[in-house]
Amino acid sequence: MYEGIVQDLIDELGRLPGVGPKSAQRIAFHLLSADPVDVRRLAQVLVEVKERVRFCSVCGNVAEEETCRICRDPRRDPSVLCVVEESKDVVAIERTREFRGRYHVLGGAISPIEGIGPDELRIRELMTRLADGAVTEVILATDPNLEGEATATYLTRLLKPMGLRVTRLASGLPVGGDLEYADEVTLGRAFEGRRAVDD
Repeated sequence: MYEGIVQDLIDELGRLPGVGPKSAQRIAFHLLSADPVDVRRLAQVLVEVKERVRFCSVCGNVAEEETCRICRDPRRDPSVLCVVEESKDVVAIERTREFRGRYHVLGGAISPIEGIGPDELRIRELMTRLADGAVTEVILATDPNLEGEATATYLTRLLKPMGLRVTRLASGLPVGGDLEYADEVTLGRAFEGRRAVDD
């Protein structure tokens, strides 16, 4: 335990995902020894991100305007929609340069243990987007773990009766992993080999 504000900084850093007590302490001491200009720049960026970044009103991806650059791009195929859990998954898929459709970010996955059900996700918004019939294929690109599979199964049951082609990313992605950690080749192959979802 450190005195006052130093311990407060360590505690706040420790609340970040993936940052344990030792990492929080290392980051705190790095900031203490860093040039004050660098620390001010970091603080300014954090404040600006909270003020300027929002979620796209169409797909739910991060954006600095009302809609994100992908939703504004007229070259994207509006008939194919890729459903992902988080904005970081959009970035991972975009790195492959395999997908030219549009996205829908759910904002998480179904996880009864964490108290996250379908109503806490952007599923209602997804159904609204699909209502006009412009989308003919929905690619379910949720993480290949228990929560991602539960979410994909739930969505398949909702989407199949609508007459849409519902596909899921193919093998090549490790079960229990997250899309953001998959390399471009593996993720690209998974897109090329996607398959129809059976009931």
